[in-house]
Amino acid sequence: MSDSEKKVNSKGIEMSSYGKDPAMEKAKITEQTLKAPSGFGIRHVQTMLLFFGLTVAYALRVNLSVAIVAMVDNSANEDFEQFDWDEKTKSIILSSFFWGYVVTQIPAGQLAQRVGAKILLLFSLGICSALAVLTPVIANSGGSKLLIVLRIVQGLAQGFIFPSTHTLLSKWAPVQERGRLGTYCYAGAQFGTVVMLAASGVLASSSLGWPGIFYVSGAAGLIWTVMWFIFGGNSPVEHRTISAEERDFIETSLGNQDHSKKIVTPWKAIFTSAPMIALIIAHCSHNWGFWTLLTEMPTYMKNVLDLDIKSNALLSSLPYLVMWILSFILSPISDFLINQQYLSRVTSRKLFNTIGLWIPMGALLGLAFVPKGNTDMAVALLVVAVGINSATYMGFQVNHIDLAPNHAGTMMGITNCAANIMSIIAPLIVGQVLEDATDPVQWRTVFYISAAIYFCGNLIFIIFGKADVQTWNEPRSDKKHDDTEAASPSNHNTTD
Repeated sequence: MSDSEKKVNSKGIEMSSYGKDPAMEKAKITEQTLKAPSGFGIRHVQTMLLFFGLTVAYALRVNLSVAIVAMVDNSANEDFEQFDWDEKTKSIILSSFFWGYVVTQIPAGQLAQRVGAKILLLFSLGICSALAVLTPVIANSGGSKLLIVLRIVQGLAQGFIFPSTHTLLSKWAPVQERGRLGTYCYAGAQFGTVVMLAASGVLASSSLGWPGIFYVSGAAGLIWTVMWFIFGGNSPVEHRTISAEERDFIETSLGNQDHSKKIVTPWKAIFTSAPMIALIIAHCSHNWGFWTLLTEMPTYMKNVLDLDIKSNALLSSLPYLVMWILSFILSPISDFLINQQYLSRVTSRKLFNTIGLWIPMGALLGLAFVPKGNTDMAVALLVVAVGINSATYMGFQVNHIDLAPNHAGTMMGITNCAANIMSIIAPLIVGQVLEDATDPVQWRTVFYISAAIYFCGNLIFIIFGKADVQTWNEPRSDKKHDDTEAASPSNHNTTD
């Protein structure tokens, strides 16, 4: 390695991950070109917009988790209709969002590459927000069946969000800022969860009643769509107001990607890649535990911890507040360890993924033995189980971009599709296990299942996960081009 390359390394670029990438070899990266422009740039504006976009998206997802408690509570505000839904019906309603959500994941990744992620996000959140505003009318007129249909449609719309977001990050986040910008962006999910869970209890107890939960979250989403339409951008190349200095910095860091080439998705290579399979399993295990807790925590707190709806909502939001705060603490640590070469990128990914899944695993096992009525201990363990989970954002969550930035959106669509099948199954399993939602012993089984899945998922990621750009990342214009390269021994580079 040359002296100039060593200087680049000192600035935080892990050249070993890109040393055999032809685009990077041609870029002739220098220390000067990799110096980040000072001040608040357009890439930060995009990150901030994506942060609030995910804030709204998760608010629209979780609004029903608290609202459904008020919707079936006969002691709640009598000015609003109440519903006689048993636990199994509630579980079906809560899981129905994901029935639609998984369908559009993989098509979303492809569409984001072809038509641009900006327009997909615009329509995705716009439609979902409008339906949120209509939720009280739909529930009152059609009961559980029409509400399930509405949630399925909302899920179909939101299926475009994560693949589009990953596509945008692969174009806007320089390599040396990937951990930070990716984490700041996805921290919006926790912020939205915190705000919605905390506000839901207050809104349900106010003069707006449980319908106010849907009106407020829907209105926030519609406001965001207007802001995104005005300020959002598909890439630095297409953005009209970005400075030349910032555009060149981003493009050089990412390897001066050739935007003239048509990107053909290497489906076989993706689905037969061991690191990709490990990534799918890690994502699935994370979603099982995360969504089990997110959808069922309000019910657990009401029936086992005997908390009223307002206290229920506030305490339900506390673990996600901790998760949000920790994401801002852990992400700079991850980037620092990588950029200063204390840890390789792959070691860092596996370390933080382990922190994010195995520490919560231990907390869930502890939660299984908390006696009924011990609210403080139960809440403390829930905070640990959910809060430390933020470390996975520096683990599997950005690993798609590590492996293949050109296909990050499609890969996120694939892993998110598989992972959210878990989001469908988990609440249904809980509904089967919990014949009596007030029985701590039955909740113990729920926690055991989640802990076991956390353990197995992370173990596979440790064994098979990688964090270097894969050979199938490079654009392929057509089959003839593929055959020509396959016949050339010089193109059979591999990376570790």
